[in-house]
Amino acid sequence: MEKILGGYSAQIYALMRIIVGLLFMCHGAQKLFDVFGGLNGAAAPLFSLMDLAGVIEFFGGLLVAVGFLTGSVAFLASGQMAAAYFMEHFPLGFWPIRNYGELPVLFCFVFLYVASVGSGIWSVDAARRGTLRTRVRI
Repeated sequence: MEKILGGYSAQIYALMRIIVGLLFMCHGAQKLFDVFGGLNGAAAPLFSLMDLAGVIEFFGGLLVAVGFLTGSVAFLASGQMAAAYFMEHFPLGFWPIRNYGELPVLFCFVFLYVASVGSGIWSVDAARRGTLRTRVRI
């Protein structure tokens, strides 16, 4: 499968970055704007940890999705997800599958990977560098 998809790895990575960023943004919108199921009828209290998490998730997800300052923002998001896991989920038990912490763990490591790779193609960062497109070898 690597031989078939390998030539498209830059495009697949860009799609992953965009989708993950948009999903993270939705979690922030839940907290900040009480949409997508929200917080049971109320936005996060102003200047609370939940409000700060919403800001990081909404604007961080947006910046990762469009690929602007991607490495730094993804590193911040990764740290926020690690903190969320250990503050909210780990006290409920060790295993993420039992303490409902799979999503923070997954976001944490995906964002850590994005921070290590950077924005890639189809991003504001690439446009600023002048490398928006890459040639695909078939």
